[in-house]
Amino acid sequence: MTLEVLRASERQAVPWLNGGGVTREVAARPEGSGMTDFDWRISLADVDRGGPFSGFAGVDRVITLVEGTGMALTVAGTEQVLDAPYRPFPFPGDAPTDCRLLAGPVVDFNVMTRRGRATAEVAIARSARPLPVPAGAELLVVCLAGTAELAPAAPEAAPLRLERFDAVLLRGDGARLTEVDGAAAVVTLGTP
Repeated sequence: MTLEVLRASERQAVPWLNGGGVTREVAARPEGSGMTDFDWRISLADVDRGGPFSGFAGVDRVITLVEGTGMALTVAGTEQVLDAPYRPFPFPGDAPTDCRLLAGPVVDFNVMTRRGRATAEVAIARSARPLPVPAGAELLVVCLAGTAELAPAAPEAAPLRLERFDAVLLRGDGARLTEVDGAAAVVTLGTP
């Protein structure tokens, strides 16, 4: 098993071109890829004001409200209100999408996968649970609120504590969430 710890304190905030917020990339593959050549990309965004989303041809997205009152997303003409935290909402990244904040800034968790090259399943954990890693896949765990503790599959390995927005990327045997005091996103990343 390999385990890569991705601390929130080491992420750089990148301002949006439209001035509506900032994004902090958690992880992407291939490593070092940009906005046009990723297979998958996971980030957290501070959204200060509404407006149109950037279009991503051939990309599927899952967005999850983490903090704030919420937002209304209009995707291809249909409005979806995201006003409860920790409920993943999937939508096509190439569909025209507009965001309206319900009452002030929000923080959201974004998962983007390029069709034909990667898939993602997003689940929210609020309690201890096993973290199996399917063959050929990777698992990313991001602490969205409170803290989480993870025990690697190797019995000699020490437990790993995740603070808010810390993450860990797992390949191989998997692990176990031994404690969740808040909420953690568990993203299973695979290939089609």
